[in-house]
Amino acid sequence: MQTENGFFSTSVGKKIIMAISGIFLMIFLVIHLFGNLFLFVGEEAFNSYVENLDKIKPLIRVIEIVLALGFIYHIYNGIFLTLKNFSSSGFKRYEIKETSPEVSWTSRSMYISAAVIFFFLVVHLSHFWYNFNLVDIKKDYYNFVVSSFHNFWYSALYVFSVLFLGFHLYHGFESSFQSLGLNHKKYTPYIVMFGKLYSIAITIGFASIPIYFYLFSIIGGK
Repeated sequence: MQTENGFFSTSVGKKIIMAISGIFLMIFLVIHLFGNLFLFVGEEAFNSYVENLDKIKPLIRVIEIVLALGFIYHIYNGIFLTLKNFSSSGFKRYEIKETSPEVSWTSRSMYISAAVIFFFLVVHLSHFWYNFNLVDIKKDYYNFVVSSFHNFWYSALYVFSVLFLGFHLYHGFESSFQSLGLNHKKYTPYIVMFGKLYSIAITIGFASIPIYFYLFSIIGGK
């Protein structure tokens, strides 16, 4: 077990843990998006997908706990490293450094995008976890999810938050591999390119769902 003054309590150690938890969460996003895309297939397909997950509920609960712990630890490390960066460099010097052309906007705003994502997750999870336990929507997950996207403000918040998620991933993907020391002049450009494609795909994939169902609710579709 690591002591309080062990490697993983240092800034470098925390960056490595943050990178690992970030990659873990990025993998989860792919799986979660895959499941959500069943909404486009239709009511029967999505309900069947959720019901199949319900059959392995104990395993899903364990995964949810691991995800929650991973996310909480990711936030904790992010706050710790941000505050350490402020305290070690000084506010004025930090401002000058962060506004230099060499530093991307996505890098400068990681803590802002993280705050937006956290706020959305609180709203999103409280909405779905509470209502998914109501008897009247059991076995009718599709219509519940779709009806949620018929609400303009919820859909707008969803799309807005997903855009910030994309910004966060845009920088976070490359940063995670860099923190793990996986830098190489031959492979790094491919990592950067894949990270950009990944962040764009995740953003478009998640944002397309509320946009599609909200627009169809306006023109009278389902």
